[in-house]
Amino acid sequence: MNKKRANILVVDDNRHILSSLPMLLKHDFGQIITLEHPSEMVKVISEESIDLVMLDMNYASGARDGQEGLYWLKELRKFDPDILVVLMTAFGGIDLAVEGMKEGADDFVLKPWNPEKLISNLKNLLKLKQSEQKLARYKSFTRDELKHQAGRVSMYTFSSPLMNKVYDAVARVAPTDASIMITGENGTGKEVVAREIHRQSPRGEEIFVAADLGSLSDSLFESELFGHRKGSFTGAHEDRQGRFEVASGGSLFLDEIGNVPLTNQQKLLSVLESRKVIPVGATRPIDVDVRLISATNADLNKMVSEGQFREDLLYRLNTITIHIPALREMPEDVEGLCQYFLEVYKIKYQKHSLELSGRALQKLKRHHWPGNIRELKHTIERAVIMAASDTILPQEFHLRPLAKPGTDDELNLQQLEKKAIMKAVDVYQGNLSHAARKLGITRATLYSKMKKYGV
Repeated sequence: MNKKRANILVVDDNRHILSSLPMLLKHDFGQIITLEHPSEMVKVISEESIDLVMLDMNYASGARDGQEGLYWLKELRKFDPDILVVLMTAFGGIDLAVEGMKEGADDFVLKPWNPEKLISNLKNLLKLKQSEQKLARYKSFTRDELKHQAGRVSMYTFSSPLMNKVYDAVARVAPTDASIMITGENGTGKEVVAREIHRQSPRGEEIFVAADLGSLSDSLFESELFGHRKGSFTGAHEDRQGRFEVASGGSLFLDEIGNVPLTNQQKLLSVLESRKVIPVGATRPIDVDVRLISATNADLNKMVSEGQFREDLLYRLNTITIHIPALREMPEDVEGLCQYFLEVYKIKYQKHSLELSGRALQKLKRHHWPGNIRELKHTIERAVIMAASDTILPQEFHLRPLAKPGTDDELNLQQLEKKAIMKAVDVYQGNLSHAARKLGITRATLYSKMKKYGV
Protein backbone atom coordinates (compact mmCIF):
# COMPACT_ATOMS: atom_id res chain seq x y z
CA MET A 1 0.00 0.00 0.00
CA ASN A 2 1.49 3.32 -1.07
CA LYS A 3 1.08 6.28 1.28
CA LYS A 4 0.35 9.23 -1.02
CA ARG A 5 2.30 12.38 -0.22
CA ALA A 6 0.27 15.58 -0.57
CA ASN A 7 0.90 17.86 -3.55
CA ILE A 8 1.03 21.60 -2.84
CA LEU A 9 0.54 24.62 -5.14
CA VAL A 10 2.31 27.83 -4.01
CA VAL A 11 0.99 31.07 -5.54
CA ASP A 12 3.06 34.17 -4.77
CA ASP A 13 4.66 37.03 -6.73
CA ASN A 14 7.74 36.98 -4.50
CA ARG A 15 10.39 34.94 -6.29
CA HIS A 16 12.26 34.34 -3.07
CA ILE A 17 9.14 32.65 -1.64
CA LEU A 18 8.74 30.60 -4.84
CA SER A 19 12.28 29.26 -4.55
CA SER A 20 12.52 28.83 -0.77
CA LEU A 21 9.16 27.16 -0.05
CA PRO A 22 9.77 24.16 -2.35
CA MET A 23 13.14 23.65 -0.65
CA LEU A 24 11.46 23.77 2.75
CA LEU A 25 8.51 21.51 1.90
CA LYS A 26 9.98 18.93 -0.48
CA HIS A 27 11.10 16.49 2.25
CA ASP A 28 7.67 16.26 3.92
CA PHE A 29 5.28 16.55 1.00
CA GLY A 30 4.91 15.41 -2.59
CA GLN A 31 5.11 17.65 -5.66
CA ILE A 32 5.51 21.39 -4.98
CA ILE A 33 4.26 23.51 -7.91
CA THR A 34 4.78 27.28 -8.00
CA LEU A 35 2.96 30.15 -9.74
CA GLU A 36 3.74 33.88 -9.78
CA HIS A 37 0.10 34.92 -10.32
CA PRO A 38 -3.23 33.24 -9.44
CA SER A 39 -4.71 33.77 -12.92
CA GLU A 40 -3.28 30.34 -13.90
CA MET A 41 -4.27 28.68 -10.63
CA VAL A 42 -7.52 27.02 -11.77
CA LYS A 43 -5.84 25.67 -14.93
CA VAL A 44 -3.06 24.04 -12.90
CA ILE A 45 -5.50 22.51 -10.41
CA SER A 46 -7.62 21.09 -13.26
CA GLU A 47 -4.56 19.40 -14.76
CA GLU A 48 -2.69 18.32 -11.63
CA SER A 49 -3.70 16.51 -8.47
CA ILE A 50 -3.35 19.31 -5.93
CA ASP A 51 -4.20 18.74 -2.27
CA LEU A 52 -3.43 22.16 -0.80
CA VAL A 53 -2.98 25.71 -2.14
CA MET A 54 -0.79 28.32 -0.40
CA LEU A 55 -2.17 31.61 -1.74
CA ASP A 56 -0.59 35.03 -1.25
CA MET A 57 -3.06 37.88 -0.64
CA ASN A 58 -1.38 40.80 -2.47
CA TYR A 59 -0.07 41.01 -6.05
CA ALA A 60 -0.41 44.59 -7.30
CA SER A 61 2.51 46.88 -6.52
CA GLY A 62 2.04 48.51 -3.13
CA ALA A 63 -1.13 46.53 -2.30
CA ARG A 64 -1.51 45.65 1.38
CA ASP A 65 -5.25 45.22 2.00
CA GLY A 66 -5.48 41.55 0.90
CA GLN A 67 -8.50 42.11 -1.36
CA GLU A 68 -6.80 40.43 -4.34
CA GLY A 69 -6.25 37.31 -2.28
CA LEU A 70 -9.87 37.30 -1.12
CA TYR A 71 -11.04 37.63 -4.75
CA TRP A 72 -8.91 34.72 -5.93
CA LEU A 73 -9.96 32.66 -2.92
CA LYS A 74 -13.61 33.09 -4.00
CA GLU A 75 -12.73 32.11 -7.58
CA LEU A 76 -10.89 29.04 -6.32
CA ARG A 77 -13.82 28.03 -4.11
CA LYS A 78 -16.19 28.29 -7.13
CA PHE A 79 -14.01 25.79 -8.99
CA ASP A 80 -13.26 23.43 -6.11
CA PRO A 81 -15.14 23.93 -2.82
CA ASP A 82 -13.15 21.19 -1.07
CA ILE A 83 -9.51 21.94 -1.80
CA LEU A 84 -7.44 23.09 1.19
CA VAL A 85 -6.37 26.76 1.03
CA VAL A 86 -3.83 28.52 3.27
CA LEU A 87 -3.66 32.32 2.87
CA MET A 88 -0.29 34.09 3.20
CA THR A 89 0.55 37.73 3.74
CA ALA A 90 3.24 39.97 5.22
CA PHE A 91 0.64 42.68 5.87
CA GLY A 92 -2.34 41.48 7.86
CA GLY A 93 -4.06 41.47 11.15
CA ILE A 94 -6.81 39.59 12.90
CA ASP A 95 -9.58 41.27 10.87
CA LEU A 96 -8.10 40.16 7.54
CA ALA A 97 -7.56 36.64 8.88
CA VAL A 98 -11.18 36.44 10.05
CA GLU A 99 -12.44 37.69 6.69
CA GLY A 100 -10.32 35.14 4.88
CA MET A 101 -11.63 32.30 7.05
CA LYS A 102 -15.20 33.44 6.43
CA GLU A 103 -14.58 33.24 2.69
CA GLY A 104 -13.48 29.62 3.04
CA ALA A 105 -9.76 29.63 3.82
CA ASP A 106 -8.58 26.75 5.99
CA ASP A 107 -5.69 28.61 7.62
CA PHE A 108 -3.91 31.97 7.60
CA VAL A 109 -0.16 32.49 8.05
CA LEU A 110 1.93 35.61 8.38
CA LYS A 111 5.31 36.10 6.68
CA PRO A 112 7.95 35.46 7.80
CA TRP A 113 6.93 32.16 9.35
CA ASN A 114 8.54 29.65 11.63
CA PRO A 115 9.51 26.78 9.28
CA GLU A 116 8.85 23.97 11.77
CA LYS A 117 5.49 25.44 12.80
CA LEU A 118 4.46 25.94 9.16
CA ILE A 119 5.23 22.33 8.24
CA SER A 120 3.40 21.08 11.35
CA ASN A 121 0.32 23.21 10.54
CA LEU A 122 0.21 21.98 6.94
CA LYS A 123 0.53 18.35 8.05
CA ASN A 124 -2.27 18.77 10.59
CA LEU A 125 -4.57 20.37 8.01
CA LEU A 126 -3.95 17.53 5.55
CA LYS A 127 -4.37 14.87 8.23
CA LEU A 128 -7.69 16.36 9.36
CA LYS A 129 -8.89 16.58 5.76
CA GLN A 130 -7.96 12.95 5.11
CA SER A 131 -9.79 11.86 8.26
CA GLU A 132 -12.90 13.76 7.20
CA GLN A 133 -12.77 12.25 3.71
CA LYS A 134 -12.30 8.76 5.13
CA LEU A 135 -15.27 9.22 7.46
CA ALA A 136 -17.39 10.48 4.57
CA ARG A 137 -16.43 7.45 2.47
CA TYR A 138 -17.37 5.05 5.24
CA LYS A 139 -20.68 6.81 5.88
CA SER A 140 -21.60 6.75 2.20
CA PHE A 141 -20.77 3.07 1.93
CA THR A 142 -21.83 1.56 5.25
CA ARG A 143 -25.58 1.62 4.65
CA ASP A 144 -25.31 -0.37 1.39
CA GLU A 145 -22.72 -2.68 2.91
CA LEU A 146 -24.89 -3.60 5.91
CA LYS A 147 -27.65 -4.84 3.62
CA HIS A 148 -25.40 -7.69 2.53
CA GLN A 149 -24.06 -8.79 5.92
CA ALA A 150 -26.73 -11.33 6.91
CA GLY A 151 -25.79 -14.86 6.00
CA ARG A 152 -22.36 -14.00 4.67
CA VAL A 153 -20.35 -17.20 4.78
CA SER A 154 -16.79 -17.21 6.09
CA MET A 155 -14.05 -18.63 3.95
CA TYR A 156 -13.10 -20.88 6.87
CA THR A 157 -16.47 -22.61 6.87
CA PHE A 158 -14.90 -24.95 4.30
CA SER A 159 -12.64 -27.93 4.99
CA SER A 160 -12.23 -29.76 1.65
CA PRO A 161 -8.81 -30.38 0.03
CA LEU A 162 -9.80 -28.20 -2.93
CA MET A 163 -10.47 -25.26 -0.64
CA ASN A 164 -7.18 -25.89 1.17
CA LYS A 165 -5.47 -25.00 -2.12
CA VAL A 166 -7.47 -21.77 -2.21
CA TYR A 167 -6.45 -20.99 1.39
CA ASP A 168 -2.81 -21.45 0.44
CA ALA A 169 -3.13 -19.19 -2.61
CA VAL A 170 -4.84 -16.47 -0.53
CA ALA A 171 -2.08 -16.59 2.09
CA ARG A 172 0.56 -16.16 -0.61
CA VAL A 173 -1.03 -13.26 -2.52
CA ALA A 174 -2.66 -11.29 0.31
CA PRO A 175 0.52 -9.59 1.61
CA THR A 176 1.28 -8.23 -1.87
CA ASP A 177 -0.49 -5.44 -3.75
CA ALA A 178 -0.85 -7.56 -6.91
CA SER A 179 -4.11 -7.46 -8.88
CA ILE A 180 -6.06 -10.69 -8.37
CA MET A 181 -8.55 -12.39 -10.67
CA ILE A 182 -10.94 -14.84 -8.98
CA THR A 183 -12.72 -17.28 -11.29
CA GLY A 184 -15.52 -19.74 -10.68
CA GLU A 185 -19.18 -20.44 -11.36
CA ASN A 186 -21.97 -18.19 -10.14
CA GLY A 187 -22.64 -18.64 -6.43
CA THR A 188 -19.28 -20.21 -5.50
CA GLY A 189 -18.31 -17.44 -3.06
CA LYS A 190 -15.85 -15.36 -5.06
CA GLU A 191 -16.57 -12.28 -2.94
CA VAL A 192 -15.87 -14.29 0.22
CA VAL A 193 -12.36 -15.04 -1.06
CA ALA A 194 -11.88 -11.42 -2.12
CA ARG A 195 -12.75 -10.24 1.39
CA GLU A 196 -10.32 -12.73 2.89
CA ILE A 197 -7.52 -11.46 0.63
CA HIS A 198 -8.31 -7.95 1.83
CA ARG A 199 -8.46 -9.03 5.50
CA GLN A 200 -5.02 -10.64 5.35
CA SER A 201 -3.45 -7.76 3.40
CA PRO A 202 -1.66 -4.66 4.75
CA ARG A 203 -4.88 -2.80 3.81
CA GLY A 204 -6.98 -4.99 6.09
CA GLU A 205 -7.87 -2.14 8.45
CA GLU A 206 -9.05 0.01 5.53
CA ILE A 207 -12.29 -0.16 3.57
CA PHE A 208 -13.34 -3.01 1.26
CA VAL A 209 -15.71 -1.89 -1.52
CA ALA A 210 -17.57 -4.25 -3.84
CA ALA A 211 -18.92 -3.14 -7.22
CA ASP A 212 -21.34 -5.48 -9.00
CA LEU A 213 -20.58 -4.71 -12.64
CA GLY A 214 -23.14 -7.23 -13.87
CA SER A 215 -25.97 -5.07 -12.57
CA LEU A 216 -24.65 -1.75 -13.91
CA SER A 217 -26.19 -0.27 -17.05
CA ASP A 218 -23.78 1.34 -19.51
CA SER A 219 -25.12 4.81 -18.66
CA LEU A 220 -24.35 4.40 -14.94
CA PHE A 221 -20.93 2.80 -15.31
CA GLU A 222 -18.85 5.98 -15.02
CA SER A 223 -21.03 7.53 -12.33
CA GLU A 224 -20.93 4.44 -10.10
CA LEU A 225 -17.22 3.74 -10.49
CA PHE A 226 -15.77 7.22 -10.95
CA GLY A 227 -18.39 9.45 -9.30
CA HIS A 228 -20.22 12.53 -10.55
CA ARG A 229 -20.73 16.21 -9.83
CA LYS A 230 -24.04 17.83 -9.00
CA GLY A 231 -25.96 18.78 -12.15
CA SER A 232 -23.73 16.76 -14.49
CA PHE A 233 -26.75 14.81 -15.76
CA THR A 234 -30.47 14.46 -15.08
CA GLY A 235 -30.92 13.11 -11.57
CA ALA A 236 -27.48 14.17 -10.32
CA HIS A 237 -28.84 16.21 -7.41
CA GLU A 238 -25.61 16.18 -5.41
CA ASP A 239 -21.92 15.32 -5.70
CA ARG A 240 -21.26 11.62 -5.35
CA GLN A 241 -18.01 9.75 -4.88
CA GLY A 242 -17.44 6.75 -7.14
CA ARG A 243 -16.41 3.32 -5.91
CA PHE A 244 -12.75 3.92 -6.80
CA GLU A 245 -12.61 7.06 -4.66
CA VAL A 246 -14.53 5.46 -1.79
CA ALA A 247 -12.15 2.48 -1.81
CA SER A 248 -8.97 4.57 -1.99
CA GLY A 249 -6.52 3.27 0.59
CA GLY A 250 -8.32 -0.07 0.72
CA SER A 251 -9.45 -2.77 -1.71
CA LEU A 252 -11.90 -2.59 -4.61
CA PHE A 253 -13.70 -5.76 -5.70
CA LEU A 254 -15.03 -5.70 -9.28
CA ASP A 255 -17.48 -8.57 -9.63
CA GLU A 256 -18.69 -9.86 -13.03
CA ILE A 257 -15.79 -8.11 -14.80
CA GLY A 258 -16.47 -10.18 -17.93
CA ASN A 259 -19.75 -8.32 -18.50
CA VAL A 260 -18.18 -4.89 -19.02
CA PRO A 261 -18.74 -3.71 -22.64
CA LEU A 262 -15.69 -2.85 -24.73
CA THR A 263 -16.36 0.91 -24.57
CA ASN A 264 -16.28 0.85 -20.78
CA GLN A 265 -13.29 -1.51 -20.73
CA GLN A 266 -11.21 1.32 -22.23
CA LYS A 267 -12.35 3.74 -19.51
CA LEU A 268 -11.51 1.20 -16.83
CA LEU A 269 -8.09 0.54 -18.34
CA SER A 270 -7.29 4.27 -18.39
CA VAL A 271 -8.04 4.54 -14.66
CA LEU A 272 -5.94 1.48 -13.83
CA GLU A 273 -3.00 2.86 -15.80
CA SER A 274 -3.13 6.41 -14.44
CA ARG A 275 -4.50 5.66 -10.96
CA LYS A 276 -6.66 8.76 -11.38
CA VAL A 277 -10.41 9.18 -11.85
CA ILE A 278 -12.33 12.14 -13.24
CA PRO A 279 -15.92 12.19 -11.95
CA VAL A 280 -18.66 12.84 -14.51
CA GLY A 281 -19.01 16.60 -14.86
CA ALA A 282 -15.62 17.33 -13.26
CA THR A 283 -12.38 18.51 -14.84
CA ARG A 284 -9.93 17.82 -12.04
CA PRO A 285 -8.46 14.31 -11.76
CA ILE A 286 -8.51 12.61 -8.35
CA ASP A 287 -5.71 10.28 -7.30
CA VAL A 288 -6.89 6.85 -6.16
CA ASP A 289 -4.93 4.10 -4.44
CA VAL A 290 -6.78 0.78 -4.51
CA ARG A 291 -5.85 -2.88 -4.34
CA LEU A 292 -7.86 -4.34 -7.22
CA ILE A 293 -9.55 -7.74 -6.99
CA SER A 294 -11.77 -8.87 -9.85
CA ALA A 295 -14.03 -11.86 -10.39
CA THR A 296 -15.76 -13.56 -13.29
CA ASN A 297 -17.50 -16.77 -14.28
CA ALA A 298 -16.60 -16.20 -17.93
CA ASP A 299 -13.62 -17.50 -19.92
CA LEU A 300 -11.83 -14.19 -20.44
CA ASN A 301 -9.08 -15.71 -22.59
CA LYS A 302 -11.74 -17.00 -24.97
CA MET A 303 -13.45 -13.58 -24.93
CA VAL A 304 -10.10 -11.97 -25.82
CA SER A 305 -9.71 -14.29 -28.82
CA GLU A 306 -13.27 -13.44 -29.90
CA GLY A 307 -12.65 -9.70 -29.59
CA GLN A 308 -15.06 -9.31 -26.66
CA PHE A 309 -12.47 -8.40 -24.02
CA ARG A 310 -9.34 -6.24 -24.20
CA GLU A 311 -6.14 -8.21 -23.83
CA ASP A 312 -4.30 -5.25 -22.25
CA LEU A 313 -7.05 -4.92 -19.62
CA LEU A 314 -6.86 -8.64 -18.85
CA TYR A 315 -3.12 -8.31 -18.20
CA ARG A 316 -3.84 -5.47 -15.78
CA LEU A 317 -6.45 -7.51 -13.91
CA ASN A 318 -4.96 -10.99 -13.52
CA THR A 319 -1.43 -10.80 -12.21
CA ILE A 320 -2.56 -13.79 -10.13
CA THR A 321 -5.61 -16.01 -10.80
CA ILE A 322 -7.39 -17.98 -8.07
CA HIS A 323 -10.04 -20.50 -9.10
CA ILE A 324 -12.92 -21.37 -6.76
CA PRO A 325 -14.32 -24.91 -7.22
CA ALA A 326 -18.04 -25.59 -7.59
CA LEU A 327 -19.89 -26.96 -4.56
CA ARG A 328 -20.56 -30.28 -6.34
CA GLU A 329 -16.78 -30.77 -6.40
CA MET A 330 -16.65 -30.43 -2.60
CA PRO A 331 -19.43 -32.70 -1.24
CA GLU A 332 -17.65 -32.91 2.12
CA ASP A 333 -18.35 -29.20 2.67
CA VAL A 334 -22.15 -29.41 2.23
CA GLU A 335 -22.94 -30.49 5.79
CA GLY A 336 -20.84 -27.75 7.38
CA LEU A 337 -22.42 -25.10 5.14
CA CYS A 338 -25.92 -26.37 5.95
CA GLN A 339 -25.27 -26.10 9.67
CA TYR A 340 -23.67 -22.68 9.28
CA PHE A 341 -26.59 -21.19 7.37
CA LEU A 342 -29.06 -22.90 9.69
CA GLU A 343 -27.48 -21.13 12.67
CA VAL A 344 -27.48 -17.78 10.84
CA TYR A 345 -31.17 -17.93 9.94
CA LYS A 346 -32.26 -19.41 13.27
CA ILE A 347 -30.98 -16.21 14.84
CA LYS A 348 -32.34 -13.93 12.13
CA TYR A 349 -35.86 -15.39 12.25
CA GLN A 350 -35.93 -16.07 16.01
CA LYS A 351 -36.30 -19.85 15.69
CA HIS A 352 -33.58 -20.87 18.11
CA SER A 353 -34.69 -24.47 18.69
CA LEU A 354 -34.85 -25.39 14.99
CA GLU A 355 -32.74 -28.29 13.68
CA LEU A 356 -32.26 -30.36 10.54
CA SER A 357 -33.43 -33.96 10.59
CA GLY A 358 -30.88 -36.59 9.58
CA ARG A 359 -32.88 -37.48 6.45
CA ALA A 360 -33.15 -33.80 5.48
CA LEU A 361 -29.40 -33.43 5.75
CA GLN A 362 -28.86 -36.53 3.61
CA LYS A 363 -31.17 -35.09 0.94
CA LEU A 364 -29.17 -31.87 0.88
CA LYS A 365 -25.86 -33.76 0.68
CA ARG A 366 -27.09 -35.77 -2.34
CA HIS A 367 -28.19 -32.69 -4.27
CA HIS A 368 -25.96 -31.50 -7.14
CA TRP A 369 -26.30 -27.75 -6.30
CA PRO A 370 -26.14 -26.15 -9.76
CA GLY A 371 -26.49 -22.74 -8.06
CA ASN A 372 -23.62 -23.58 -5.70
CA ILE A 373 -23.39 -21.98 -2.24
CA ARG A 374 -25.88 -19.25 -3.13
CA GLU A 375 -28.53 -21.86 -3.92
CA LEU A 376 -27.81 -23.77 -0.70
CA LYS A 377 -28.03 -20.56 1.32
CA HIS A 378 -31.42 -19.61 -0.17
CA THR A 379 -32.66 -23.18 0.30
CA ILE A 380 -31.85 -23.16 4.01
CA GLU A 381 -33.33 -19.69 4.50
CA ARG A 382 -36.64 -20.68 2.85
CA ALA A 383 -36.80 -23.84 4.96
CA VAL A 384 -36.23 -21.91 8.18
CA ILE A 385 -38.94 -19.41 7.30
CA MET A 386 -41.48 -22.10 6.35
CA ALA A 387 -40.67 -24.63 9.09
CA ALA A 388 -43.87 -25.63 10.92
CA SER A 389 -42.10 -27.44 13.78
CA ASP A 390 -38.71 -27.55 15.47
CA THR A 391 -37.42 -30.12 12.98
CA ILE A 392 -36.90 -29.48 9.26
CA LEU A 393 -37.94 -32.58 7.31
CA PRO A 394 -36.70 -33.60 3.84
CA GLN A 395 -40.07 -32.87 2.19
CA GLU A 396 -39.71 -29.21 3.18
CA PHE A 397 -36.87 -28.79 0.68
CA HIS A 398 -38.03 -28.25 -2.89
CA LEU A 399 -34.83 -28.79 -4.83
CA ARG A 400 -34.69 -28.35 -8.58
CA PRO A 401 -33.95 -31.55 -10.52
CA LEU A 402 -31.18 -31.91 -13.07
CA ALA A 403 -32.24 -30.36 -16.38
CA LYS A 404 -33.46 -32.90 -18.95
CA PRO A 405 -33.46 -31.53 -22.51
CA GLY A 406 -36.65 -31.92 -24.47
CA THR A 407 -38.97 -32.68 -21.50
CA ASP A 408 -40.14 -29.16 -20.61
CA ASP A 409 -43.89 -29.46 -20.12
CA GLU A 410 -43.96 -26.89 -17.28
CA LEU A 411 -46.73 -24.32 -17.74
CA ASN A 412 -45.69 -21.98 -14.91
CA LEU A 413 -44.40 -18.77 -16.57
CA GLN A 414 -41.85 -18.04 -13.87
CA GLN A 415 -40.45 -21.57 -14.15
CA LEU A 416 -40.25 -21.23 -17.93
CA GLU A 417 -38.46 -17.91 -17.59
CA LYS A 418 -36.05 -19.36 -15.06
CA LYS A 419 -35.27 -22.33 -17.32
CA ALA A 420 -34.76 -20.04 -20.33
CA ILE A 421 -32.32 -17.93 -18.35
CA MET A 422 -30.44 -21.00 -17.08
CA LYS A 423 -30.18 -22.39 -20.60
CA ALA A 424 -28.95 -19.11 -22.10
CA VAL A 425 -26.35 -18.65 -19.37
CA ASP A 426 -25.20 -22.24 -19.88
CA VAL A 427 -25.06 -21.95 -23.69
CA TYR A 428 -22.95 -18.80 -23.49
CA GLN A 429 -20.79 -20.18 -20.67
CA GLY A 430 -21.68 -17.47 -18.19
CA ASN A 431 -21.26 -14.51 -20.56
CA LEU A 432 -24.24 -12.46 -19.42
CA SER A 433 -23.97 -9.91 -22.23
CA HIS A 434 -24.40 -12.62 -24.88
CA ALA A 435 -27.09 -14.42 -22.88
CA ALA A 436 -29.07 -11.20 -22.39
CA ARG A 437 -28.85 -10.38 -26.10
CA LYS A 438 -30.16 -13.85 -26.97
CA LEU A 439 -33.03 -13.50 -24.48
CA GLY A 440 -33.93 -10.04 -25.79
CA ILE A 441 -33.39 -8.24 -22.47
CA THR A 442 -30.74 -5.94 -21.02
CA ARG A 443 -27.81 -7.31 -19.06
CA ALA A 444 -29.02 -5.49 -15.93
CA THR A 445 -32.48 -7.10 -16.29
CA LEU A 446 -30.93 -10.52 -16.77
CA TYR A 447 -28.77 -10.10 -13.69
CA SER A 448 -31.78 -9.00 -11.63
CA LYS A 449 -33.78 -12.05 -12.74
CA MET A 450 -30.85 -14.39 -11.99
CA LYS A 451 -30.76 -13.08 -8.44
CA LYS A 452 -34.54 -13.42 -8.18
CA TYR A 453 -34.46 -17.07 -9.21
CA GLY A 454 -31.20 -17.94 -7.46
CA VAL A 455 -29.49 -18.85 -10.74
